[in-house]
Amino acid sequence: MKRVVIATRRSRLALWQAEHVKQRLEALHGRLAVELLPLSTRGDEILDRRLDQAGGKGLFVKELENALAERRADLAVHSMKDVPAELPPGFVLAAIMAREDPRDAFVSNDHENINEMKAGSMVGTSSLRRAAQVAQRHPHLEMKLLRGNVETRLAKLDRGEYDAIILAVAGLVRLGLAARIRSRLDVDDSLPAPGQGALGIECLDGRGDVASLLDPLNDPATARCVQAERGVSRALGGSCAVPLGAYAEVTDAGLRLRALVASLDGRRIARADCRGADPAAVAADAVAELRRHGAVEILSALGT
Repeated sequence: MKRVVIATRRSRLALWQAEHVKQRLEALHGRLAVELLPLSTRGDEILDRRLDQAGGKGLFVKELENALAERRADLAVHSMKDVPAELPPGFVLAAIMAREDPRDAFVSNDHENINEMKAGSMVGTSSLRRAAQVAQRHPHLEMKLLRGNVETRLAKLDRGEYDAIILAVAGLVRLGLAARIRSRLDVDDSLPAPGQGALGIECLDGRGDVASLLDPLNDPATARCVQAERGVSRALGGSCAVPLGAYAEVTDAGLRLRALVASLDGRRIARADCRGADPAAVAADAVAELRRHGAVEILSALGT
């Protein structure tokens, strides 16, 4: 291939991610011309509702997948936490790149960490997963919907609409905004979303020409971890409507996978902590443990 087109969302973070892939591809394949195709997605346009009320994670990827299907683009770059657990037929994740810090970030202009916040303080997030875990550990805090790109969310914080907000560490780091992070939440306090911190590259199934270009960008360790995390989400119908977290780490013995399913108010949380060598098997073990600890009842109450 002499020319590759990357479909991307228009946000500054999405453009940074696409540009990062562009630079990596150009460095690997010296004569390859790489272009970006910025697109607006429904997920970026709908800012007054939670994603689960507006249509779910697919709102961030549908327009990009349309560009792939219509051959206007050869590949699409995604934050893996925004990719639905099931891809549509005919699409594949050709590469998952090495992971940035997967943790959640506590961002505030007035507080060093979440533990010092007073009762009634307003915490902003668009994530049911984050909100449920904050509510469980800090029931005295008020949770408020926060939508928009990273810059929009920070601007709302700076205008005093929130006392603190929770964002992904990875996005802030990639945008050069790590200085805004007051503390990084331990994964046991705020278990990340499946795939958080990892970039995935999607293309049409059968595009061997594209897959061969992307193969050097794939990080096997990250890919195994993300596979295990997404296995939990897939088995439990993971979507924006389900407060679900899953985080896998490579260990000497294979993988350690922690997962949770929570009620919206955080009062009921089923947790799992499993180890194994095979991503699919350890995901199945985690799902079974979650079910033993009440995940079925929690999901039924959520209407899923």
